[in-house]
Amino acid sequence: MSDILVVGGGAAGMMAAIAAAEAGCGVTLLERNEKLGRKIYITGKGRCNCTNDCSLDDFLREVPRNPRFLYSALTAFTPQDMMAFLESAHCPVVVQRGHRVFPATEKASDVTRALERRLRETGVEVRLNSRVRGLVIKDGRAAGVALADGGELQADAVIVATGGLSYPGTGSTGDGYALARSANHTLIPTRPSLSALETAETWPAQLQGLSLKNVRLTLKQGKKTLYDQLGEMLFTHFGISGPLVLEMSCHLPDSLEQLDLRLDLKPGLTAEQLDARLLRDLQENQRRQLHTVLPGLLPASLARIFPELAGVEGDKICGQLTRAERERILQTLKSLPLTIRRMRPIDEAIVTRGGVSVKEIDPRTMASKLLPGLYFAGEVMDVDAHTGGFNLHIAFSTGRLAGQSAARAILAETV
Repeated sequence: MSDILVVGGGAAGMMAAIAAAEAGCGVTLLERNEKLGRKIYITGKGRCNCTNDCSLDDFLREVPRNPRFLYSALTAFTPQDMMAFLESAHCPVVVQRGHRVFPATEKASDVTRALERRLRETGVEVRLNSRVRGLVIKDGRAAGVALADGGELQADAVIVATGGLSYPGTGSTGDGYALARSANHTLIPTRPSLSALETAETWPAQLQGLSLKNVRLTLKQGKKTLYDQLGEMLFTHFGISGPLVLEMSCHLPDSLEQLDLRLDLKPGLTAEQLDARLLRDLQENQRRQLHTVLPGLLPASLARIFPELAGVEGDKICGQLTRAERERILQTLKSLPLTIRRMRPIDEAIVTRGGVSVKEIDPRTMASKLLPGLYFAGEVMDVDAHTGGFNLHIAFSTGRLAGQSAARAILAETV
């Protein structure tokens, strides 16, 4: 019998197991896959953006929901602590644009190997191909787990770190939600986060693969501004994606009704400045057709379809454009409407929004407020953040706090 069972061998689970073992407890880590850290391998496009070298305040600003819940975890294990952890585990790191932290080799496998090395050094027993089907509850506390093969393991504490629903091929299929539900925990409905978006308009498909830098997306619902940021976006066969769109998806309300999404193609210019620029270009090319002049303002593929988006004939001679037509061009450059039809499926999302309600988890320990001996860590909880290494660090920090807290409670009982 181990003191602590950790369910899930991803970032949160491995860190929880390491922390508990470092504290002096016997730990068994149960992973349903044939190897650990499956999702780590695909983070940062295989480079593993493992944390973000920023301050606590800056970090919390990147968490759209429940940021205060993470205060204790992030204080106890900062991004700088994570960087030091990897360095000490023979995995040097580098800080790149946006304070994003990567392994110096830019190979996600090196992060996983560093964690596996530490698991071995601390004596954690790792059991692969071990799927958990339920909690064992005795005398009103978590006392172990029941395995899918019919076996049962006993322990003084169980840490659930099974991830969410995104990228189910990595093993994130919602197993932890069933475990939480069996302990009477409330589940916040799950949905995609950091997700590409499908649009009602079909014209983005004509621009598939086109990336726009330094544009602004503004999302409103009624008079309320939900999102307003500069950045980079990408057109796809189904709609829009890219860093700006993924971040904006974190701020989508439950209902997509009455949303007003606008794309400013020229955010560096005011409407007056852009109008002067447009008027100058038209005057200098009075005898040319509009569609031959627009590439001076826009990428060629976008310039080709832009007249139709603005409701102006592309073949029209520039010198013959009316003031109303010029104003339509200006309006479309500064406020091109897009209609969000839906988010892409959750199995394509980078992270899962929703999960175990944080109101029922003690933020100082990651312990269940409903069932003694039960702890949670990582994406199984209702916490998610923007891109930039924040989500992975949430997994590491909450995992570490859960492991330390479970060990501390067990050791206190044995004194």
